[in-house]
Amino acid sequence: MLRSNKGFFLLELLLSLSALLMLSLYLLPLLMESRNQSRQVEIENSARKLMYEELQAKLVDSQTRKNYTIIRNKVEFKIIWNDTEAEAAGQKVVCVKVEKSAFLSEYKICGVLE
Repeated sequence: MLRSNKGFFLLELLLSLSALLMLSLYLLPLLMESRNQSRQVEIENSARKLMYEELQAKLVDSQTRKNYTIIRNKVEFKIIWNDTEAEAAGQKVVCVKVEKSAFLSEYKICGVLE
């Protein structure tokens, strides 16, 4: 006669654990990649914000700007004022650059002060 068991068989337990392992092996790299991408987007947005802040500051006071480095959220941003062919047209160019490191890729954004 069949007995009524109210527990799991060892085979069922092994099957469920192996399914959980397979799922985690698939989803863990996706999770890590999405975290890296969100960090990169956050850094790009910070660089854009710094560029616009520099352009606004230059519009408010017309002092000569110098190149400098600022660190925000453990990321080093280099603010570079370029004197290029835009200077002949009476424009200044500001660039914000993030150097390549082990965890970050290089990113550079430039804006023109008209």
